[in-house]
Amino acid sequence: MQTIRLLIQMLGRQKSQRFIAAELRLSRNTVKQYAGKLISSGLGIDALLGMDDAALASIVYAGYKTHSPVARRLDFEQRIDYFLAELPRRGVTRQLLWEEYKNECPDGYEYSQFSDLLSRHAKVKDAVMHFSYQPAEVMMVDFAGDTLSYTDRESGEVIDCPVFVAVLPYSGYSFAVALKDAKQPSVIKALNECLDFFGGVPHSLKCDNMRQAVSKSCRYEPVFTETIEQWALHNNIALTAARVRKPRDKAPVESEVRFVYQRVYALLRKTVFFSLAELNTHIRQQLALYHQRPFQKKEHNRLFIFRNEEQALLQPLPPSPFVIHHRVTATVQKNYHIILGEDKHQYSVPAALIGKKVEVIYDADTVEIYLQQTRVAIHKRSYRRLGYTTLVEHMTEEHRRYTEQKGWDEQYFLAQAARIGTATHQYISRLLKSRQFVQQAYHACLGLLRLASTYSPQRLEKACLRALNGSTYSYKTIERILHANLDQIEQPSEPTLFDLPVHDNLRGPEAYT
Repeated sequence: MQTIRLLIQMLGRQKSQRFIAAELRLSRNTVKQYAGKLISSGLGIDALLGMDDAALASIVYAGYKTHSPVARRLDFEQRIDYFLAELPRRGVTRQLLWEEYKNECPDGYEYSQFSDLLSRHAKVKDAVMHFSYQPAEVMMVDFAGDTLSYTDRESGEVIDCPVFVAVLPYSGYSFAVALKDAKQPSVIKALNECLDFFGGVPHSLKCDNMRQAVSKSCRYEPVFTETIEQWALHNNIALTAARVRKPRDKAPVESEVRFVYQRVYALLRKTVFFSLAELNTHIRQQLALYHQRPFQKKEHNRLFIFRNEEQALLQPLPPSPFVIHHRVTATVQKNYHIILGEDKHQYSVPAALIGKKVEVIYDADTVEIYLQQTRVAIHKRSYRRLGYTTLVEHMTEEHRRYTEQKGWDEQYFLAQAARIGTATHQYISRLLKSRQFVQQAYHACLGLLRLASTYSPQRLEKACLRALNGSTYSYKTIERILHANLDQIEQPSEPTLFDLPVHDNLRGPEAYT
């Protein structure tokens, strides 16, 4: 249409059709046809130049078949929205769309031109808008697609852990933590740790439509879960959600996940970890190094911008972190444990409560057990399925002694003997060394130490002091001394060695010089 407008301008200057054809590199017949239709429209030069392309084309190409360049282009552009909507559907290809297009428009574009025009319009539809963020305005969160892992020392099992990522878009300062799972309690705990890491609360939180936060997605009014709303109210933070299948709504955290892959995952890929805490310690170390790396072509880094421009504008942290508390009722089993069904893990209570119903109140870290509003046990929460958490003080006396027996070793008996006295410690030490296998002396040591309660620690110490002069070390030796009260008899002092008399047949060292 630019050529048509130049033609109109030259007609307005009274140029000849021969001159116009030479200037615009058109045939004289083409110029004659265009000029005839423009003049026959009855419109002036200014009116024609003021018309849009479509209206001008309707004058110039009136009577042409639909395969004229402008008409064909207009027809294609009317169909472009349909093409772009159909193309993402499974199994739909450009070739298929072109074949359908040619069936409807036999004079339409061939495949190469069709594909080129489709690509141009797709690029326009795919244009990216730049967003500017204010300090402390928003925090964006997401899960990394790939997991990290650690190895359980007891079972050797490799346990995969989802990784939670958060970022403040203004400074690019980020947080990442590996979680035991992606359930809501773990997400709440991660959010608390994130705020503590930033040292403050941003004014809003933006996430995708993750089920842990959004119960019903909607472009305009998403419905958030009750727990996440309580968390937001506790921390005075507004909740927003990205549109469904619109990851660019939270582009900064999407980019941050990629950086975490490069600056954390890649550097830890050859390291074997044996606990979740150990894994997270190394993640924090790598994050600290990443935040200190300067931006490309800039002098500052993420940590500098966060500390100098953003941290002071964050809202203060609440006095205490938000905690999800769960309450269930359980019956104490014959093994004086209750089962926390969520984890299939058992926790001990005092053995006297066997058969009673108790209340269990637990959160992500702690399990508390109550009987009639009185707390009878508290444990650190364990997520090891089918495992046991048992406190020695909850055991019966028989079970406690058996457990202590399982923990016997040489150092245990020496430490117990040292509490009584030096002679007892020496005697126990010799007793342990007198056996071919040290484990064979454990019961003898146990019986010997119990003599302190039958008689007294003082008498046992004296009995051991007396028995150290012998060459046999056993429980029965000490028991006989105490039974016969020999420990209460003063031991005779060692006899003084007599001096040999001087005799001529006895020679001294001087005889051998």
